[in-house]
This record gives sequence, structure tokens and C-alpha cells, in this order.
Amino acid sequence: MCQHPTCREPGEFRAPGTRGNSFDGPGEWRWFCLDHVREFNAGYDWFEGMSADEIYRAQSPGADWASESPAFSPTAGIDGMPRWANFADPLDAIGARASEIKRAAAGRGRENESRFSREEREALQVMGLGPKVERTELRQRYSELVRRYHPDRNGGDRAYEARLQRVVEAYQLLRKAAAFA
Repeated sequence: MCQHPTCREPGEFRAPGTRGNSFDGPGEWRWFCLDHVREFNAGYDWFEGMSADEIYRAQSPGADWASESPAFSPTAGIDGMPRWANFADPLDAIGARASEIKRAAAGRGRENESRFSREEREALQVMGLGPKVERTELRQRYSELVRRYHPDRNGGDRAYEARLQRVVEAYQLLRKAAAFA
């Protein structure tokens, strides 16, 4: 039911709860009908009680990434293999995995044939891209993966933080690659 005191409609839309705001987001949820969640949102200020510096830090793209947590460490679950979730088409995923397995078995003997360095090829794997990628495809893929793994797109679930961090790091490396010059 809607948690507005005078309403008896179904509460289908969530809003931040009564617990105070923090950089981790709202702690509890309240449920409202459409009319009352609109009313609540019109008067809600996430930045209430923050200084100008705190607001600036909260709005920065890398907010809360200044200190490394175990989930964001460089070795957090990276095994070098492309992930199934990185591909829209299952056949592309199978092909990418098979190619990586063949390269690993051959001792990566084809390293000199690529226009990318070893680190850049690993970054391409993280992004789920092949060696023939162009800059526009890289940007599109980055945008797609950030939208997919960002906690705001997953209901606040931070389970994909490590994956998101790897994608951001891979993009930062690849956008400066000599292959795109």
C-alpha cells in the first residue's frame, strides 16, 4: 500500500526512506502510488545538508573511487576471458572464448600481428571487443557497458562494481591507444 498517510492505492514506486542521506545512498525505501511519489520527488533534495565541496565530490564521475576497495583491486576476478554478458549474440561470445583459448594454448605467438599491445588486447577482452575495432565502436561499447553495470541501473546493487571498474580502466587505456591515432 502507498505509505502516504491518507492514501489507500497500491504502493508501486519506491522513494528514499526516513534514514538520513549518505554517500552510500538512501538506506531504506518507502513505497508510494504514482501521484504521491511524484509529490515526494518534487520536494526531495539528495544534497540536503552537504557543503558545496561535498556536493561537487558527489557529482564527479569518479565519486568514491579515490580509495581502492578489494572489489576494485586490479586482480579482482580477472581471468582474461571474455564474459558471456559482454555479447549480445551468443555465437560471438563462443567465438571470442574459443579464440582466446586458442591464443592461450599457442602461447600467444601472434602478439606481433596485432596493432594493439598486450595490455591493450587484454583491455579489448574486458570490453568484449575484437582487434578490428574502431574508435566509434569502442565509445559505443563503453557507453553500453557503463549503463549495464552502473549501480544506478541495477537498483543500487553494487555487485557489478568490480566489473564496472575494469571496464572504466580498460576504456581509459584504449582511448589513448596508438592504434586509434
